[in-house]
Amino acid sequence: MATDYDVIVIGEGVAGLIAAGELAGAGLKVATIEAQLFGGLVININELEPAPAGINSGTMGGAEYASSLVEAAANAGVTSINEPVNGIESVGDNKKVVMGSGAYTAKQVVIASGARLKKLGVPGEAEFEGKGVSQCADCDGPMYQNEVAVVVGGGDSALQESMVLAQYCKEVRLVHRDSAFSGSNHLQQAVNAEPKIIKTFNAEVTAVGGGQMVEKVSIKHADGRAEDIPCAGLFAYIGLEPNADFLPDSVKRDGNGRIVTNDKFETAMPGVWAVGAVRSGCGGLLDDAIADAKKAAVEIRARITC
Repeated sequence: MATDYDVIVIGEGVAGLIAAGELAGAGLKVATIEAQLFGGLVININELEPAPAGINSGTMGGAEYASSLVEAAANAGVTSINEPVNGIESVGDNKKVVMGSGAYTAKQVVIASGARLKKLGVPGEAEFEGKGVSQCADCDGPMYQNEVAVVVGGGDSALQESMVLAQYCKEVRLVHRDSAFSGSNHLQQAVNAEPKIIKTFNAEVTAVGGGQMVEKVSIKHADGRAEDIPCAGLFAYIGLEPNADFLPDSVKRDGNGRIVTNDKFETAMPGVWAVGAVRSGCGGLLDDAIADAKKAAVEIRARITC
């Protein structure tokens, strides 16, 4: 049966673009499909820290890095399709990737759809998205010059983005539900040394309020005490959830919704592979996503050409 492509890669984040470029560079007919903007979460990072191998930390931003991968993939002959994927089906030994406008077939499919930042799920969060509720301090930080912003979380992202906001805000309230941060020691040291960052442990956000824009964030302390924090912005960094909603049940997921694969990164659906942040067991660094993509590309090349 003739197919539209040898390989379809779902997602134009770092892992997807690397995999597509590697496969196209080996002479395969490859397409990438992306529902939103290329690059994934990396485009929101002003400085890559830690940077992927071969790039000096602090010399390149995420958007610039992602742009370089897009250019490399295009130069290798990758076709880019901008549309959400609705599902994947098996058609004999091949795969059909279904979208609203139709479908494409391929011999192999790589799921590199990445992950998205989790929402708090509290009243007002959705209502004020884009009106003070943000997920990118690097992008929106300058809008909060001399304002108060609330950051939620205790990992690397929350600590990093608090430091970014401290460059602009008169005060950053860093709210964490536990009694200690889980982020890297050097980031904790940086946060502790920044007088603009006010740390609040053992507390959770319960609501976001305001008029046209965010005006306050309500929190509840572990002792039951409620507090309203007057502020202009809310930034939540409480972890990631995989972009895997479009997959059939035959593609096994772990307890966090990430795709389970074998040691070669093939899923329970033969001919469908998973790499990067959407894969169960993938580390959180860019180098981890890159390693996933390159290993899967090797396996797929061998599968198609054998």
